[in-house]
Amino acid sequence: MISVSPADGTKKAAFTSPVTVTVTDGTLASVEVTGNDGSTLEGTLDAAKTTWTSTTHPYSGTKYTVTARAAGADVAQTTTFVTKAPGETFVGYFTPEANSTSGVGMPVSIDFTHAVSDRAAVEKAITVTAEPAVEIVGHWFSDTRLDFRPETYWAAGTTVTLSLRLKDVEGTDGVYGTQSKDVTFHIGREQISTVDLSAKRMVVRRDGATLATYPVSGGSAEHTTWSGIMVISERFEETRMESSTVGLGDEYDISDVPHAQRLTTSGTFIHGNYWASTSVFGSQNTSHGCVGLHDAKGANDSSVPGYKFYAASMLGDVVVVKNSGERTVDPANGLNGWNLSWADWKAGSAL
Repeated sequence: MISVSPADGTKKAAFTSPVTVTVTDGTLASVEVTGNDGSTLEGTLDAAKTTWTSTTHPYSGTKYTVTARAAGADVAQTTTFVTKAPGETFVGYFTPEANSTSGVGMPVSIDFTHAVSDRAAVEKAITVTAEPAVEIVGHWFSDTRLDFRPETYWAAGTTVTLSLRLKDVEGTDGVYGTQSKDVTFHIGREQISTVDLSAKRMVVRRDGATLATYPVSGGSAEHTTWSGIMVISERFEETRMESSTVGLGDEYDISDVPHAQRLTTSGTFIHGNYWASTSVFGSQNTSHGCVGLHDAKGANDSSVPGYKFYAASMLGDVVVVKNSGERTVDPANGLNGWNLSWADWKAGSAL
């Protein structure tokens, strides 16, 4: 006699334990477990060949058919069961987008829709691989954010694959992941721009060679610019900037800031500036914390530095700010985990 667990006809079977098939008289010749989603469950026989156990758990919300045959039997025995749906679920929203091309500083950043208490289980279910191969490690910035990066910037031309195997992973008590997918994105050319706010200039280097040098204006003594390594996380040909959104009252409200590229979540941008005198750039730091380049109103004058730098940039490009008179930016403030040493980065992994 062959018995199957979950039993034949079960409507709300658990998906948190393996499927087992046992024969009480003789040995098992074959076992197949297939889901209505086309998946199959692999398994192993014990030494006596009387018990088969699936090596992974069944998926939630899936109907399974178990076909088992005992040695010497002419007919296989077939049973079915349906696993219950998870109650509460979570997903991870990831950056960068699938099939996109980014600069060499772009980490893989995942924001979860529910706080994760079992960080090890969730991190184990996510892998990031690169071609050419390089060691990539995860770092938890909070119970809802997990980033991945290599020790140094990605090599230009790298292909990166994010594999999410979160389906039915219990992130916290009774809350399960739903995603099982692979996402690929690409790394373009290497562009690293260094802003020296003592010299008030920015040197843009691409693939190791100097592409351009621009006069800039950074944060004033009262509103210093964060120092450290920052990564472009958003780009706007034109955007509105209001001082009230960054805790500075009604000091400014500019509806059409040209060529704005975000460097921190807290509101640091490198952007074009048409309202300051041209003489400011390269000679004075006058901003409220952003890095400004001379630009033209309307964002369509291709001869000005703001336009040129924007046109030469992409998401994931690196901007390094030094001599700003301010401390290093918090690594969690934007996609700026490069400010952590490799040892400190790895210490933030749950694995």
